[in-house]
Amino acid sequence: MHSAKRQILFVNLAHTITHYALLILATAVLGMIAQEPGRFGDGYGAILALGTGLFVVYGAGSLPMGWLAARFGSKAMMVAFFLGSGLCLIAAGFATGPFSLALTLALAGAFLAIYHPVGTAMLVEAAGDKIGRSVGVNGAFGNFGVALAPVVTALLAQVAGWRWGFLVPGVVCVVAGLLYLREPAFDAHKARAAARPFPAIPPAVVRRAVITLMSIAVVSGLVFNAFTLLLPRLMQERLASSPDLLPLVGGLAFAVTLTGGLTQFTVGRMIDRMTLKRVFLPLGLIPLPAFLLLWRAEGWAVLVLSALIAAAIFGQVTVNETMTARYIAPALRVKLYSIRFFVGFLGAAAASPLIAWLYGLGGGVGLVLLVLAGFGTVTLLCALFFPDRPEELRPELWAAEAPPAPPAAVAAE
Repeated sequence: MHSAKRQILFVNLAHTITHYALLILATAVLGMIAQEPGRFGDGYGAILALGTGLFVVYGAGSLPMGWLAARFGSKAMMVAFFLGSGLCLIAAGFATGPFSLALTLALAGAFLAIYHPVGTAMLVEAAGDKIGRSVGVNGAFGNFGVALAPVVTALLAQVAGWRWGFLVPGVVCVVAGLLYLREPAFDAHKARAAARPFPAIPPAVVRRAVITLMSIAVVSGLVFNAFTLLLPRLMQERLASSPDLLPLVGGLAFAVTLTGGLTQFTVGRMIDRMTLKRVFLPLGLIPLPAFLLLWRAEGWAVLVLSALIAAAIFGQVTVNETMTARYIAPALRVKLYSIRFFVGFLGAAAASPLIAWLYGLGGGVGLVLLVLAGFGTVTLLCALFFPDRPEELRPELWAAEAPPAPPAAVAAE
């Protein structure tokens, strides 16, 4: 297998592990309440809040990753991601109380923070000209982790106990890290030299794209994380309320998020043929009405609406990651990815305490869904503001937008 393809394979695997690890607690909490009542908290909201440190450190930790990658190299950072995350998940499986569980999860967040700024930049470098397709496939891998986490965690909690929900993925992560250690470092500079030169995009267009990107980052981070955290509870309350149906809860959540993963794959293909806005706008129209309908929905309608929301939310992730690749020069991408994911994960970090707080107010999942509908309005506004430029698909046309050289420079030539 070519080195670029091996690079993409490990980056995709890391994406699956990242989103899987972030969502273990959301389903494990259901087993913890039944199997060790009172040991880690008084109920669903209190135990779920123990994951706040995980998301806070995960979000804040993304900011320095561009600098660390420049200092130590992307290969060393990804090795630290695999080994560090795996060992922390194993430690979480041996937690004895609320403090030790919250601490080990927060430490896991520090290592999981490596993936998005470093791994995404590595993916774009190895992808060549087919960035949309590669980002779409990568997004499908990430959402496979989102989909897999509830069903596998629920199954492990039911069969062997909730602790195995942390231990098994931790071991898998460590093994993946040991295999990645044997891989030679990917030559990013050589890959850039073989690729088409990055065009000179007018600064005003870049500013508009970056403003939209940063605005949507906060909202999409919160909505993505809140919805995926809420999903097991939503399935349990509306479709499978019996404790004996815990594996069914995981299975339903898996079906919903798998829909989102398939959408990312499709959106990635579309991005290589269409401008970003023409893909982004239809996806931005869905969340607001769908969340409002889901607020009161019961029975199998919940599954259909949840799948529609997952398709829109996860499809937007592919669009957002491709924005940076199309409008930001390669030399600045890792730094911008670091800033963008830091901003996005600030929103993601707020999801866990927000759900716990809203749930504690007595509104249940319905109140959370109403709040998420409000954030859907911001998503739509961002989609409307983003530039729609045909130059995205034909970068050579950007040259026509470049300002003419000053007379002195022309005379000097």
